[in-house]
Amino acid sequence: MNKRVVCFLTAFLVGLCPVLQVWATTISDAKQQKKETEAKLSDVQEDIDNLEEGIEETEAEIEEIDGQLVVLLMTVEILKSDIAEKEVAIRQAEQDYEAALAKEQAQHEAMKRRIKFMYEKGDPTYAELFLQSQSMADLLNKVDYTEKLYDYDRRLLLEYQYTKQEVMEAKMTLEEEKAEIEEVEEDLEQQSAELQNLLDEKRRRVENFDSQLNAARNKAKEYQNQIREQAAVIKQLEAEEAARKKAEAEAKRRAEEEALRKKEEERRRKESDESDDDASIEVDDRSDDSAGESASGSSGSPVSSEGSAKGREIAEYACQFVGNPYVAGGTSLTSGCDCSGFTGAVYSHFGISLPRSSYAQSTAGKEVGVSDMQPGDILYYGGHVGIYIGNGMIVHASTSATGIKYSSAYYRTIITVRRFV
Repeated sequence: MNKRVVCFLTAFLVGLCPVLQVWATTISDAKQQKKETEAKLSDVQEDIDNLEEGIEETEAEIEEIDGQLVVLLMTVEILKSDIAEKEVAIRQAEQDYEAALAKEQAQHEAMKRRIKFMYEKGDPTYAELFLQSQSMADLLNKVDYTEKLYDYDRRLLLEYQYTKQEVMEAKMTLEEEKAEIEEVEEDLEQQSAELQNLLDEKRRRVENFDSQLNAARNKAKEYQNQIREQAAVIKQLEAEEAARKKAEAEAKRRAEEEALRKKEEERRRKESDESDDDASIEVDDRSDDSAGESASGSSGSPVSSEGSAKGREIAEYACQFVGNPYVAGGTSLTSGCDCSGFTGAVYSHFGISLPRSSYAQSTAGKEVGVSDMQPGDILYYGGHVGIYIGNGMIVHASTSATGIKYSSAYYRTIITVRRFV
């Protein structure tokens, strides 16, 4: 009888081994698939961070180029106004030149008429002026008058010629200045066109970034959904595995009890009729003791760890700043910080240096399982980090609207848990 029981148990366990091996492989594959999906999500999140950074840089360039373009366009308008003023001045100079030319020609004609008149009448000599003069004073007056008349005509002619030349030179200067302004205007308009083309290119680049960013975000959502589904599958597999192990233990216990019962029955049959009652009582007592031992063995459970003293100290220190503001790019626990600035400043208080960005923090330290996370650990959600404080809660710099606050550790999909102490 004992041999049959042993054979039965051996056959049962041997037959169960392949099933357990296949089951373990299935869970291992599921965890490996989840790990691979998490790696893909991490890569996509890094792409998202790079695209967002590229968009910010390009938008800053667009703003700078747009400012330069506005200044150039304003300058071009000023130059157009200057050109218009030069054209008015040139037209005025042309009119002044025509007027000076007309005066010169009129003076020239007047001189010719006077010279012709004097030639036709005969140019009196000084002797004739002396004979015709009534006195020396009259002579001197006539001579002086004749010379003054010649001087006056020559002076007017020279003056008109000088005015004409001066106006011509002023006109030429204005035309040179206008040509110079037009050349500057042409150069600025060319620069404006180049800036406009560059601006259009930057805007197309932002649109391309937006398209890539939307695609990356959609891909990240797909991976997040896959991770949730894979986590659910792993949880289900682990639950089924636990149930299976429990059923196996129960089957083993029943098999052992059945073997013991049959052994006792065999022993009782071999004993004398006089000891049947005592044997029966003994068997009952042993059965009770066995059941008690079995119950006692099944009631124990492992005690969960509350984490290291340093981890709890870090978590307690981080909680002191709940309610303080969130500031993008900030690292001050009092004046304001972002998520990675918050974790970095908290750990810095304990002499531990963390990378600046949330993604870099997600690859530093030591990775631990979600089920093994302890107070002080950093939880990475993809573009965001927080400090685990136990009881399924985190403290983190959330948003500019809510600041530093407490949240459920499971309010988003946990990508990885990092330990630094």
